[in-house]
Amino acid sequence: MDIDITTFFAEANTFDFSRSVAEYGPNVGPTAWTNAKREGETSPLLTTPDQLEALRDHVKGFGKWEPAELAAWSDVECNALFIQLISCDIREAGLDNDPDDDDWQEYERRAAQCDCSGRIFKAADGNVYYTLGD
Repeated sequence: MDIDITTFFAEANTFDFSRSVAEYGPNVGPTAWTNAKREGETSPLLTTPDQLEALRDHVKGFGKWEPAELAAWSDVECNALFIQLISCDIREAGLDNDPDDDDWQEYERRAAQCDCSGRIFKAADGNVYYTLGD
């Protein structure tokens, strides 16, 4: 399922939601999670039951959570995790600093070589999407 992330992509400071201990220090996990939950509550990206289920299905393959645990997640928690996934992928792709056409071409080349996730794409309509699932 493709989720429109255009506004988030254009406006968010991904560093608030995805950073390392080296970049921020030992409290990075709780701080990034709190930031993501706040963003997920005020500006949710997953707004339909199908989108929320697509996220749960997507993360099943991570092997970290039991089915009952996934089902119990609130809409805010689902959105927070999605925001962290997007932020991580944007930063990994090098698309976090006002990307131009050359940046997108380089990202597509790297994604084709499996050097980064390849779940983000800019569509013909100019919007940016994130693919959940296969």
